[in-house]
Amino acid sequence: MAGTAPAAAATPAAHAAAPAVPCPRPDVKPPPGRPPRPTPPKDDPVLRAVGGDALATDGLVIPAGAKQPPALTATSWLVADLDTGEVLGSCGPHVYGTPASVQKLLLAATVMDRLDPDKTITVTEGDLAIEPGSSAVGLLKGGRYPISTLWLGLLLNSGNEAANALARLGGGEGGVPATVAAMNAEAKRLGAYQTHAVTPSGLDGSGQFTSAYDLALIARKCFADADFRKYALTKTAQIPAQKQLKKGGFQIQNENKLIFNYPGALGGKTGFTQLARHSYVGGAERGGRRLVATLLGAEARPLRGWQQGAALLDWGFSLPRDASVGKLVAPDGPDAPGTATDASVTSAVPKVANGPVPAAARAAARPGLPLAAAAAIAVILAATPLLLLLTQRRRRRVRRRIRRPQAL
Repeated sequence: MAGTAPAAAATPAAHAAAPAVPCPRPDVKPPPGRPPRPTPPKDDPVLRAVGGDALATDGLVIPAGAKQPPALTATSWLVADLDTGEVLGSCGPHVYGTPASVQKLLLAATVMDRLDPDKTITVTEGDLAIEPGSSAVGLLKGGRYPISTLWLGLLLNSGNEAANALARLGGGEGGVPATVAAMNAEAKRLGAYQTHAVTPSGLDGSGQFTSAYDLALIARKCFADADFRKYALTKTAQIPAQKQLKKGGFQIQNENKLIFNYPGALGGKTGFTQLARHSYVGGAERGGRRLVATLLGAEARPLRGWQQGAALLDWGFSLPRDASVGKLVAPDGPDAPGTATDASVTSAVPKVANGPVPAAARAAARPGLPLAAAAAIAVILAATPLLLLLTQRRRRRVRRRIRRPQAL
């Protein structure tokens, strides 16, 4: 049974009351020892309908008459056209999920155009403050690397130390905290209202969430950048030797197997943590169409994350060009009549529960921080209540965007 787009007069509340159409899933048991999913922020009818009323569901929504999409272990997914912004189908498009390393796309969307790729920088001890055993490129303290190499390490090998270095550089005197604040501001600018970053790398942080719909908005911004497209399609890269440290160079390979196995692949990003499970964003071009597939909360059996993304892309390309169940909203897009009332508007930013401070943030706040940097961070923290107030005011405009969003 396929979910279809309802009449334009329907409301998010009506969708919430209707039973969700189950998403196709393989008959496999979850792996033993899988941690419970973190408690998400309270559902908001405004946020659930961003991009169109049909997207306000925890279940399946596909065009009328469309063939059944593939059975996937992902808890939520979405397929959209990168150029027109049409959403071709989705499972729980606005269901909160934990991002893992696909959050690095938000880092790229926020600071890639701020940093000179040809500039050489020195890696600091704070850059290397990552969770033991988490993904790393192998950058060295005191090593000197072009910023372009950091981007390659981030997107090919999901290097968390590369994420820290790029976030430190992108934040200027405010360092990593300033970049994380900018990431959250950029998410809201793009219309990704369910996204809240705590770490620049996607390493788990309390209160850190996103959605399949939000990931498509972020990916659309990334794929519009020529440098990102070049990095994302790079199959192998050379990490330069550090002669002053008496260490040789080495080669890294792109972990996104889509670019090796899927005709027309544009690249994307893989992600995994024990808490988030597998997440994936992948794009491809076929017959003059560019599609993106996003997924969260997947398991690696029977299909790995990139294979689930490939299956979604195949399904999307099989649909007619005019197929649609919703729209990717444009950044700072024009307002349109909404479907919610002011009374339904609540805080857009998920509250961060008490928990351990991410390693990157601890490093940024260590003793000996330059006075200018400390002052910059203080300004950011002092401005947080104002930013939240402005976000709430902006939310009142969100409800006027959710029915007739414009293409980018």
